Amino acid sequence: MKLSSNFSLEELIKSQVAERKGINNNPSPAQIENLKLLCENILQPCRDHFGKVLTVSSGFRSAELCIAIGSSVESQHCADDGSSACDFELFGIDNKEVADWVYKNTSVDQLILEFYKEGQPNSGWVHASYNKNESRKQYLIAYREDGRTKYKPKLD
Repeated sequence: MKLSSNFSLEELIKSQVAERKGINNNPSPAQIENLKLLCENILQPCRDHFGKVLTVSSGFRSAELCIAIGSSVESQHCADDGSSACDFELFGIDNKEVADWVYKNTSVDQLILEFYKEGQPNSGWVHASYNKNESRKQYLIAYREDGRTKYKPKLD
């Protein structure tokens, strides 16, 4: 099923962990609509702007999959409240450049530049969510400190 001109439902729900563990990772019709909005409002504009293949490393996650990978069932990756999220990269484009562009040019709800190391353009990845009900326009940096993941607001 096509969600936008360059994105399919299959690539937004693919999970090696779900396949390996036999976890059903199929979204509800409402969740599919939210994924479509994510593609139309965040992913497709990003791909069109940079003209490069955008690779989704983690899209929709069922609650069972979230538990299996140690994520929260409150994550926007598995939400059904009008929001959806995914983690992605555009290979050959610095992840910070991608994140900055998404923040400035889309109606992103939450943007997290995850585990990026300055001067290492392929480090980390970009997490972006879209919420049809509201946009917090939140931009965070995720980093590891004392063995824990921490978040801080990105300051211009």
